[in-house]
Amino acid sequence: MTYILCGFIYGLFIPYLARRIGKLMPATMGYILLKLFVPSHSVAYKKLENNPQYMELFRRYVMRSIGWGIFTAGATYLFATDFGVGYSWWYVAFLWILLLLVEIDKRFELLPDILTWPLLLLGFAYAAQHGPWLATPDINFLSYTENSALGAIMGYVIPVVASMFLVWKYPDAFGGGDIKLLCAIGAWVGMEVIGYIILGSCIVFAGACIINRKRVGAFGPSIVYATLTLCLFLF
Repeated sequence: MTYILCGFIYGLFIPYLARRIGKLMPATMGYILLKLFVPSHSVAYKKLENNPQYMELFRRYVMRSIGWGIFTAGATYLFATDFGVGYSWWYVAFLWILLLLVEIDKRFELLPDILTWPLLLLGFAYAAQHGPWLATPDINFLSYTENSALGAIMGYVIPVVASMFLVWKYPDAFGGGDIKLLCAIGAWVGMEVIGYIILGSCIVFAGACIINRKRVGAFGPSIVYATLTLCLFLF
């Protein structure tokens, strides 16, 4: 019940956090934290409550927050209870950062370093203690940290090499934020799984492009959806 409640409360704030972080970028972590807890109000709410357009946007914002709260509550419970006792909050932190990145990338088409770098460091810290999340015991010649480091390196190198072949036709095939996100995820899952995540991300993105009838868009959500799906099936 604790995980569900914490997940719901965090999910309610995902649209707010995404909006604040996205609008403040580029910025340092300290400045972001200051503005998150001490926001500035340029227009009084009383002047806006009589504006029908603003009230409609506000209603959409509330419904989006509630939707995120429900989804995050369920996902948090799943990650915290099904992925092992004792390491639960590691998985919850991994999930929460990824979900926040989805909302930011959808709205602003950027993946800020102030989230991807902590995700990378958490991945190394987790792997140093418990081993990469989805690694199998077959690779006995690698230590936990080596497997995690190779996963991060592959998460960086594979999209860079792939973008070299696509740059002539698709200059923005892999953005810098996408590559950093894959690098951070590689530190979590290890070298055995990161290739599948990259392939799965491309498949998810291609499907989204077909459904939305668009050739371009934010790639970060596809990375996150592929990652969470593979985590659920491979763990």
